[in-house]
Amino acid sequence: MDNLERKRVLVVEDEVFVALDMAATIEDANGTVVGPVATVRQALDLLEQDHVDAAILDVNLPDGDIEPIVDALSDQHTFMVIYTGGGLPESLARRYPELPVFHKPTPPSVLTHTLASALLHHTG
Repeated sequence: MDNLERKRVLVVEDEVFVALDMAATIEDANGTVVGPVATVRQALDLLEQDHVDAAILDVNLPDGDIEPIVDALSDQHTFMVIYTGGGLPESLARRYPELPVFHKPTPPSVLTHTLASALLHHTG
């Protein structure tokens, strides 16, 4: 099992069952779930109040483009992965070519493994 111990992971996902599955997988890896939240506004509000170590972001949210969330996380040097049923918008792909993108239904454990590995190497 990947170890996210003491790591705070923001989950931004508007599909309830996907969000709950993701949250359970993060908790199974000893991480702390921040959220889940289902909108851009909720995510930005949370980021203004709280620190996160990593994030898992859906692309298609009810209130718009995730670009402001990606920008805020990038400004904080926070590792993130995209988890989407579609693709990454071209503008984000151009601005953030290194951003890992996983397509649904990739198992949530693959995402937590990616987060744990990146955080381990980042904090080294």
